[in-house]
Formats: sequence, C-alpha cells, structure tokens
Amino acid sequence: MSTSELTIRPATPADVPAIFGMIFELAVFEKLEHMVVANEAMLHDSLFCDKPVCEALVGETGGEVVTFALFFHNFSTFLCKKGLYLEDLYVQQAQRGKGYGKQMLVALAQLAVERDCGRFEWSVLDWNANAIKFYEGMGATVMPDWRICRVTGDALANLSAQA
Repeated sequence: MSTSELTIRPATPADVPAIFGMIFELAVFEKLEHMVVANEAMLHDSLFCDKPVCEALVGETGGEVVTFALFFHNFSTFLCKKGLYLEDLYVQQAQRGKGYGKQMLVALAQLAVERDCGRFEWSVLDWNANAIKFYEGMGATVMPDWRICRVTGDALANLSAQA
C-alpha cells in the first residue's frame, strides 16, 4: 500500500524501536507516560512470537517510520464474526496534517474487509475533540452509551482470587 509520500506496510522486527518510541510519544501526548511499563523486548515478543497477540502496520516516508497502527482481532457475538480492534494509531507530531492518519485508517479498513471482519473499532479519549471530529468525518460513530470497563493490577489479582 503506497501513496506519493507514505508507504504503509506490515511492521517487521526492525521497526520495533521506532514503534516503541512512538508509543512513548503517544503516552506523553495523552499525559499517561507514568503508566508505560512496556519495553522494546516485550513489544517485539507481542508482535513476533510464535503466536502473536497483536499486529502492526507502519507508515514510512523518506525511509523513516513516522506512523504506526497496532491492532488485534476481537469478536462480536451479535455478528458472530471477528472484528478488527485498533489499539493505537500515532502519527509523529512533525508529520501531522499530511493525511497520514487517514491513510492508515483506510489501510486498516481495507484489511478488515479483506479479513471478512464484521466491524472495525477503536477508542478515543473524550477530551480529544480533534480526534473525535476527525474520526466522525471519516464515518465513524462515537458510541455515547458505551463505557470501557477495565480491571488491572491489584484489582485484577483481587478479582481473580474471589471464589
């Protein structure tokens, strides 16, 4: 998948340092850098072990990786089909405004169609009005009645220990 400036392709092990660097940039942007416990080795294993738990596309221009999308399959019981869930999409600050985010979303939508997914979804922070407007402009529906529930850390351990 290529455009005049951005080439989109599946990530390779050599892309892990660039992807991890952008993951940290994303965490800083979201003011969540204190929550990053991952490292490059963990990311490499998640993407390229015998049974990968996620996949990634990267976008490069001028030989430099400037954007990534990390995703995995989920499942809809109502559709009885797998879905494509976008965990993170990031475009480096200096590369924004060039249409790279849209190109990445289109590439992911194409992948979802190729894989016969019933839906393509992701989450967006409620304070990120620019992203919400961008996603809605591409045809996405922000689901106002749905909230993400998360159990992690000590709460996860406590829940798993309940009889």
